[in-house]
Amino acid sequence: MSSESPRRTARVPRQSRGKARVDALVAAGAEVFAEQGFEAATMTEIAARAGASIGSLYQYFPVKDDLAAELHGRQLDAFAAMLESLTDTWSGEPVDRLADRLFAQLLAFLEENPSFAIVGNRRSIDPEVKKAARNRLRGLIGNLLSKAAPPVPQDRLKPLSAVLLHLIRVATQLKTDDDLSIRKTAVDELRAMLKGHLVGLAGPDATASS
Repeated sequence: MSSESPRRTARVPRQSRGKARVDALVAAGAEVFAEQGFEAATMTEIAARAGASIGSLYQYFPVKDDLAAELHGRQLDAFAAMLESLTDTWSGEPVDRLADRLFAQLLAFLEENPSFAIVGNRRSIDPEVKKAARNRLRGLIGNLLSKAAPPVPQDRLKPLSAVLLHLIRVATQLKTDDDLSIRKTAVDELRAMLKGHLVGLAGPDATASS
């Protein structure tokens, strides 16, 4: 299973059929968590959404938090892979282009994983797991920013990486704002703030037009 492993004893799928069943259960959990939130989601609804029996769900995930942990671990791995790919592809790019690309990828990831913030902020999450995940993502973001041309100053990488992770929460909230008239423009403002700040740190040679 994923890097945030369930804490309790559960059946581990070893054959392709079992793995496909677990994948379906995790996908159903992602949908239900995104629609109802973690606390309101029920195992009965998740099993029904996956077209599985409640007994089958409990075989692999004895409690709801185990399913959330597996989902969160998979999403963290996907998020990390996205950052690593971006670093490989955009290394050496001016920081304004890198900022645009990073923000676009963050928004795309949130669109594809609407349950990410929900399971990542659940009250039952192990604090050590949360800390390890936070440090992992901050490190990857810092590495990405250090590859810009010119690079973001070394002493600003850690605080900026922390800010960027918090911007994920802000972007999530903005994209679900009840006022439809400001959703897109508010997200655009957030993008412009990030880009302008990074360019200001990197100096006059930070833009693609330079």
